Amino acid sequence: MSHILAGAPLPGPGSSLDIDPPSVVVAVGAHPDDIEFHCGATLARWSARGAVVHLVICTDGSKGTWDPDADTAEVAQLRTAEATDAAAALGATGEVVLLGAVDGELARAVPDLHDPLVATLRRLMPDVVVGHDPWRRYRLHPDHRAAGFLTVDACVAARDPHFVPHLGTAHRPEWLLLFEADEPDHVEVAGEEAMAVKVTALLAHRSQWRSTMLIDDPDQDGGQERFATGVLDAAREVGGAVGQGFGESFRRLGL
Repeated sequence: MSHILAGAPLPGPGSSLDIDPPSVVVAVGAHPDDIEFHCGATLARWSARGAVVHLVICTDGSKGTWDPDADTAEVAQLRTAEATDAAAALGATGEVVLLGAVDGELARAVPDLHDPLVATLRRLMPDVVVGHDPWRRYRLHPDHRAAGFLTVDACVAARDPHFVPHLGTAHRPEWLLLFEADEPDHVEVAGEEAMAVKVTALLAHRSQWRSTMLIDDPDQDGGQERFATGVLDAAREVGGAVGQGFGESFRRLGL
């Protein structure tokens, strides 16, 4: 199982399944590969059914390397290109919005990013917003917490007309789905085709093969296959918890 997805709380047997496929989706991730890890199959399935999927990436991903001598500006540029390739692999026909905070320093940038994200939500008018659960216990990475709170706060501001009225007409999404959920209560069921697309989109993040994905380990063979198997195993565990095949879990909040 992928170590990124291993150990996540599983949904209970009473969890809801599959909201109606949305027309417009905005997925918000802290780093260039977070969206693909946690909701890639869901976005691929919705894209295949005609949804316009937009990706918002909060940080530049510049610290996403184990090489102490790496040029972080070059890493950021590479990860931007990878994010674009991954979005195309998902079938996402919307925008890839880069908020541009420095990797690892998102919490400091949140006050400056709130209004741009609110403006983005009001402009793109999603039916569904997908993002990190900011209330996940024992979370180590500060950017994931910060991205979750940024997303939740921006959704509330975007829906209410007296919040930042100069940023455009208020828009209320129907659902906020939080991945990495501490107490998941909703599953989007994924078929084999959507899971294959998810793996392809993740592998587009070539810079992360050695670090996040543990693929370029010189002491082990078959890294890509092992990684793909881990992603499938994690989704199979989620789906199995609700009597399905593959799935991705969320906390579902109405807006």
